[in-house]
Amino acid sequence: MIGIGIIGCGKISQVRHLPEYRDNPDAKIIGLFDINYERAKALAEEYGATAYKSLDKLLADERIDAVSVCTANYNHCEATVKALEAGKHVLCEKPMATSIEECEQMVRAAAKNKKKLMIGMNQRLAKAHIRAKKLIDQGEIGRVLTFRTIFGHSGPENWSVDPGKGTWFFDKNKAAMGVMADLGIHKTDLIQYLVGDKIVAVTSKLSTIDKTDLVGKPISVDDNAVCVYEMKGGAVGTMIASWTYYGEEDNSTVIIGTKGTMRIYDSGKYPVEIRNIEHEKIMVNVEAIQTNDNQTKSGVIDAFVKCVRTDTEPPITGKDVLAAMRVVFAGIKSSEEGCRVEIPENM
Repeated sequence: MIGIGIIGCGKISQVRHLPEYRDNPDAKIIGLFDINYERAKALAEEYGATAYKSLDKLLADERIDAVSVCTANYNHCEATVKALEAGKHVLCEKPMATSIEECEQMVRAAAKNKKKLMIGMNQRLAKAHIRAKKLIDQGEIGRVLTFRTIFGHSGPENWSVDPGKGTWFFDKNKAAMGVMADLGIHKTDLIQYLVGDKIVAVTSKLSTIDKTDLVGKPISVDDNAVCVYEMKGGAVGTMIASWTYYGEEDNSTVIIGTKGTMRIYDSGKYPVEIRNIEHEKIMVNVEAIQTNDNQTKSGVIDAFVKCVRTDTEPPITGKDVLAAMRVVFAGIKSSEEGCRVEIPENM
């Protein structure tokens, strides 16, 4: 049995980490910590765990083998490194951290302490994405030429544990980055995973178009990001992340190759569809993607518990996600400086 600690008791903990750990027969929730002690205490009572008034006290509990870091973005690195140094395995929510130096520090801490570091990039574990990657690897659409991938919904103020315009997602001091890091990291990591190639250059425009804070001023982070990605193998495509999709949520990806076009979560009826150059169709019927309004089992928690229990490599390591985080930071730089930015570490 793997003893689990939860660091940060916000919405993602409440709808994903806590219930999924409870449902896993190999995990037992031992302790919770949140800067809002009353919130941690209420959840601890619900899950039969202990609420701690400090992170250090949680990490000192020898019954805890592994932790989930579900804090605001600015705290990901500090909490993760502290946990690794305390001998705990770590599952950290996205974005990994607020600078590439922090991301690399987390990876080094995991290696130094011989502990596992997994990042919660749940889109890689969606069944349609797993099947799509297999079909691409088998050559069903040939060599990838171009793509477009989108993640848009109505914004975190409608989903946060403290809903409304005062959400920490809109506060640059706590979030550091906006939609590019909240949703853009998902689709940046996903397209590299699906295509099996790294993004080596980005041209982007990050904007604050519509979201306002409690006093009616534009929020201090981006609410829309539009990026052109160039991949090492020559493919070029677009990534759009948006908090202003006020209609239906969009989590689609279209990949065009020399032998056909693949649509993922794009048509409505089938999660994966391929139309090849002979105008034949391949339809793949697997479960629908999660949305904010329809939370299903992510697979992240089960995968993390399994890798700790079996002492095997996590399916999505901190080192794996560095390439995508480099793209996110390059995208921010591209928008700020108005230029194309290359990523030599990905070449």
